Amino acid sequence: MTVPLGLFLVLLAGVSLLIGDGTLALPDTAILLEIRLPRTLLALLIGGGLGLSGAVLQGALRNRLADPGLLGITGTAGLGTAIVFYWGLAAGFAPALPLGGLFGAGVGAALLLGFAGRAPSGPSLILAGVAVSALSSALLALALSLAPNPFALAEITFWLLGGLQDRTLSHVALAAPPILLGVVLLLRLSSGLDALSLGEDTATSLGQPPGRTLLFAAIGTALVAGAAAAVAGGIGFVGLAVPHLLRPWIGERPGPLLLASLLGGAALLLVADMVTRLAPLVLPQAPPLGVLTALIGAPFLIVVARRGD
Repeated sequence: MTVPLGLFLVLLAGVSLLIGDGTLALPDTAILLEIRLPRTLLALLIGGGLGLSGAVLQGALRNRLADPGLLGITGTAGLGTAIVFYWGLAAGFAPALPLGGLFGAGVGAALLLGFAGRAPSGPSLILAGVAVSALSSALLALALSLAPNPFALAEITFWLLGGLQDRTLSHVALAAPPILLGVVLLLRLSSGLDALSLGEDTATSLGQPPGRTLLFAAIGTALVAGAAAAVAGGIGFVGLAVPHLLRPWIGERPGPLLLASLLGGAALLLVADMVTRLAPLVLPQAPPLGVLTALIGAPFLIVVARRGD
């Protein structure tokens, strides 16, 4: 399954380089390198990282509704960017925006691990994520209410909706190291997740302590989700939807699902971004990417809830 997915992803990446805002054509070199290539690379990095994170969390927490947003890191990254907007730091220094998001994600990760403890259990990790998410949501609402002018409020809100437009290779350079490090950490959890699916006592007897698996799952997810939110705003539901789409072909074991979810997440976000670019052909304005992924992912919440998984 992973080989066809990989080939499909390569094809999608090539098509993505041909698609502009409401156009489909081979661009000149400047447009290709400065506009379309960064957008394509970020879709691959962020989509792949979020898809993998969702598969890991669903396996580690043994909860089909788990996704990277559960840990609250996306919210703290959004708060970091909102603070940068509020103080106007990005006006004179463009990288301040993603750097603020990365700083917010780092603070959120520190809070998450501090609340959950050094050897977290599934329930403690979920509760810690809820606490971080609630705190960041409250502070973000405060920042929005204190926005210095309507233009700043509109900019913050638009950023939080998520998107890849107007991103450059500098954004790729900022996001790639933490996302790739998170991906490496998460892929190494394959055997631990398979052992954990047999029960915590069995996992411990097999030399795969559940606390260690959950800790590295939280760290890897925080790196991916934090960097993704720092450069692209709020893009949700990719981590929730991708594992569910792939399980009928991959099976229920968490381990084999990881690499497939990495490739599937990249493909899903790349397709969604191409849809937003072509949307002006039929719509007055392109929908934000985060809104589109929410429209894709929300039905999965309903289906999973009705099935009682």
